[in-house]
Amino acid sequence: MNKTLGILLCLIAAQVNVHSQTKPIPKTELPTALDGVYTNDQVASVTEVYANHCAACHGSDLRGTEGGTALVGERFQTKWKNKTLRELYLTTKTTMPKTQPNSLDEKTYASLIAFVLKANGFPAGEKTLSFKNPSEKILMGMAPPSRVSMGFRPALVNTKPKTIEAEWKQHRGDFASTNYSPLDQINESNVSQMKIAWRWKTDNFGPNTEFYFKSTPLMVKGILYTTAGLSRSVAAIDGETGETLWTFRLDEKERKAYVPRQNSGRGVAYWEDKVNGKDRIVFVSPSFQLVALDAQTGHLVQDFGENGIVDLKKGLDSNLDPSISTIGSTSPPIIVNNVIVIGSSFPVGLAPTSKTQVRGDILGYDVKTGKKIWTFHTIPQAGELGNETWKQESWKYTGNSGAWAPLTADPDLGYVYLPIEAPTGDFYGGHRPGDNLFSQSLVCLNAKTGERVWHYQLVHHDIWDYDLPAPPILADIQVDGKPIKAVVQVTKQAFAFVFDRITGQPVWPIEEKPVPKSSVPGEITSPTQPFPTKPAPFDRQGYSDDILVDFTPEIKKEAQKIAAKFHKGPLYTPVNLYNPPKELGTLMIPDAVGGANWQGGVVDPETGVLYVSSSTVLRPMSIEAAPKGAGDMDYVAFLGSSRIGPYGLPLVKPPYGRITAIDLNKGEHQWMVPNSDTPEWVKSIPALKGLKIPRTGSPERVGMLVTKSLLFAGEGSGLYASDGGGGKVFRAHDKATGKIISEIKLPANQTGVPMTYSINGKQYIVVAVGAVGHPGELVALSL
Repeated sequence: MNKTLGILLCLIAAQVNVHSQTKPIPKTELPTALDGVYTNDQVASVTEVYANHCAACHGSDLRGTEGGTALVGERFQTKWKNKTLRELYLTTKTTMPKTQPNSLDEKTYASLIAFVLKANGFPAGEKTLSFKNPSEKILMGMAPPSRVSMGFRPALVNTKPKTIEAEWKQHRGDFASTNYSPLDQINESNVSQMKIAWRWKTDNFGPNTEFYFKSTPLMVKGILYTTAGLSRSVAAIDGETGETLWTFRLDEKERKAYVPRQNSGRGVAYWEDKVNGKDRIVFVSPSFQLVALDAQTGHLVQDFGENGIVDLKKGLDSNLDPSISTIGSTSPPIIVNNVIVIGSSFPVGLAPTSKTQVRGDILGYDVKTGKKIWTFHTIPQAGELGNETWKQESWKYTGNSGAWAPLTADPDLGYVYLPIEAPTGDFYGGHRPGDNLFSQSLVCLNAKTGERVWHYQLVHHDIWDYDLPAPPILADIQVDGKPIKAVVQVTKQAFAFVFDRITGQPVWPIEEKPVPKSSVPGEITSPTQPFPTKPAPFDRQGYSDDILVDFTPEIKKEAQKIAAKFHKGPLYTPVNLYNPPKELGTLMIPDAVGGANWQGGVVDPETGVLYVSSSTVLRPMSIEAAPKGAGDMDYVAFLGSSRIGPYGLPLVKPPYGRITAIDLNKGEHQWMVPNSDTPEWVKSIPALKGLKIPRTGSPERVGMLVTKSLLFAGEGSGLYASDGGGGKVFRAHDKATGKIISEIKLPANQTGVPMTYSINGKQYIVVAVGAVGHPGELVALSL
């Protein structure tokens, strides 16, 4: 028995030995998170990052919320125990933060994985967790259950005092409308590392969604203030996180029926109460009401006007019923030495229903009480300077001539500068003979009294809709060794007029030159128009065959055939009557949109260089007799598409949009670059296949920001009178050459003018974006 048992044991041992020799040698086991693969410093470095970007969904204790799953506990570890930390890292990177995946840098994502490991009880070590080596694999594994805390963790509260290095207190950065900041934390050496810090959305502000979101926020004491949505609500936003702090909405009820332009506008104004510390937000509602809000709470200021509101229509010197007058304002007011100065805007003036309209008078109100102080008549009334420029008493009924663009001021001088628009009838002025002061004029007023200091009319008797479209810009320059306090006005017709802002004298001569006459019955055009001798125009002016698209000889020949069907001529050629098939209208360049428009230009005060954005569009326009029963206007205008060239191309050759740098000290151009790459609608044309086409830019004006280090510019919205413009790319340019330093892709097209500020040592750049199908939002960029 014992012998038999011994033999059996020997056989079993031999069999086991055989199996042990034939079984594959196991591979070296992968390390796990139990091996101390991260450091405590990594965890500490992202505590605030988790609180700001992750806690809302996953909970401050990582145990999940209604909006996100738990990141701690047995279920989480069981799911990931046999997967590598790299897999967890890649999943986190491509899905988080929820509003902007892949927006953090690699180091931060790695530290967030360390944060999760620490919360699950995995031990820290001496080695920093990194995922730079794709071949390095570390399994999650399972942490001892007892090491995962089940207790409540108080939420992280940031109690650090906030430091403000730079604010943005005025719509264009300062009273001078330079859109300049001396900040340079974001500079040529690191701008490529710029990423999205936060996003703030406007989807639910208003009865319908707004896509063309044009606001430029202010930033004061760490808080951004902006208008938003079609109802023009006002919001206060934390400048570091994008959190909404308060909102205000004014219900305008029946007044909504007479709003000329229902949109969110371009922003608000801020008044700093240096005595009582009760700062105010001031804005103009879509139906032309002046509203004052407490900057801290968003509540109406009860001792301003009537419980915080002033009806501006009641302040107009007009014989028309103000309640049904279609007057409003899309730009913020400007507050100069405690006086609120307000411009106005009207419906598009291609086809007014009547030659009798409300005037766009400039109004001055006391910022403390809301009481009206003065009115400046943009169309001079009886006995006032300029009244004689309105023949046949047309001053009595003609309207418009508001200042719809943002305003500019010099508080030290006590002056405010107004870019005045055209009078009623953008393309026909037979009912208003004369030069029509102060339409199309740059006007300087005493901000305290509203009295005219000086003016200069840039277009006489306008019939081209060549409004002064952008805020004047103040600059202190040196011309031939002489210091000059200057003001520059960029225009739709691509001129930059430069004046001494104290006296109104041109810095360089302005010549009155003969221009073509109109053939439209009843129209009496001015025989001359002002042409500045310096600087040179920053975009194409007037028609010639030389400006036609010429990618190939065949395309150029076809373009000439198309152009032959239209009336054409130099700058200020009047729009002719529509007379098919002989004449299909008048080719106009720059067209009524510009050239420059409300985005305007920016100035670097350290160098005196003006950067201006413009669109190069050759557009057909026509005049036709007004339909019977449509009012008392004799003629109305029609606007056509510029994409009437061969293969749907613009008739004009590129660049279709540009950025131009002009030295205001010399009145000379420094450089010009296209404002974007070649659009897909150009590159995809079969007839152009194989051709080497340089960057064409796109037909759009772009908002710009200039800092101590760089010039920033987007690609425009493509949402207003666009002919294929707009884009998502936001670029940093070398200020001296225009060279592109870096590019970042925004969530949608740039719709607003960018601004910048610095909080707690970090510089932010904020820009409004939107597109068809993409509601407007603010996007904050930082390093």
